[in-house]
Amino acid sequence: MPTVQPAGGHESRTRRRRGRRQVGTSLSEINVVPLVDVMLVLLIVFMVAAPMMQRGLAVNLPESRRADPLVSERLFVTVPLAFRTEGVVQVGDDTVQVAAVAERMRLEMLDRAEKEVFLRADEEITYRELISVMDLLKEAGVQEVGLVLDIPRDR
Repeated sequence: MPTVQPAGGHESRTRRRRGRRQVGTSLSEINVVPLVDVMLVLLIVFMVAAPMMQRGLAVNLPESRRADPLVSERLFVTVPLAFRTEGVVQVGDDTVQVAAVAERMRLEMLDRAEKEVFLRADEEITYRELISVMDLLKEAGVQEVGLVLDIPRDR
């Protein structure tokens, strides 16, 4: 809002004019509302556009004739429902008693660089039974245990 300021008393009498007042405006406030509006619109545009800009690179991998093929296959340990009554698990394709699982897994892990096992269990097996088998695997030197699950069919 303009302010009215009276003429100063330090001016010479020849410069002073009668009846005139000086009018000054205060421009000390800058209106930032349009700036904020523009910045918010830009923020929303970049938030929407950023996920669309992410994509992988197409890479053709070279082939090597001298590379050693991977010899390690996935090792599956299966806990059937018969684990409760008979105390057996299946290591690979072989059926093994629970008492011998630790020793069998030590032998399996000797030749492997990656000490990982994929654990499958019947859906009727309790959490306690599954953890007891996992403890045996960890005791035998298995570093990583992956749980194998089925994908729901209703998706």
